[in-house]
Amino acid sequence: QVQLVESGGGLVQAGSSLRLSCVASGRTSRTYAVTWFRQAPGKEREFVATIRFSNDQTYYDDSVKGRFTASRDSAKNTVYLQMDNLRPEDTAVYYCAAIMRGPVRKYRQPGGYDYWGQGTQVAVAS
Repeated sequence: QVQLVESGGGLVQAGSSLRLSCVASGRTSRTYAVTWFRQAPGKEREFVATIRFSNDQTYYDDSVKGRFTASRDSAKNTVYLQMDNLRPEDTAVYYCAAIMRGPVRKYRQPGGYDYWGQGTQVAVAS
């Protein structure tokens, strides 16, 4: 019903920036929110940022607050994650996920999301 494709990852030096994109297709008109998660090797998938479509309200994990910015371009069906001042601990596979029903009480948890992208790898070298 909805397909999500992430892109924009890569290998960068600490202090550099990347912009990730999550392009949605299919029946996207009912999307309530899109959330970015990441998963480092040997670790559980963790919350990064979310954007609520009704008013573009965003929330961030403390680990990225002040460095990452979530935004969207509705005309392009795209959600972005601008990542500045990257750190080695940001190294992970980054996923976007969409949920079609709200409000979302447990938006920080990966369970309950309706659609997921395939992920894009981000590696930050020191």
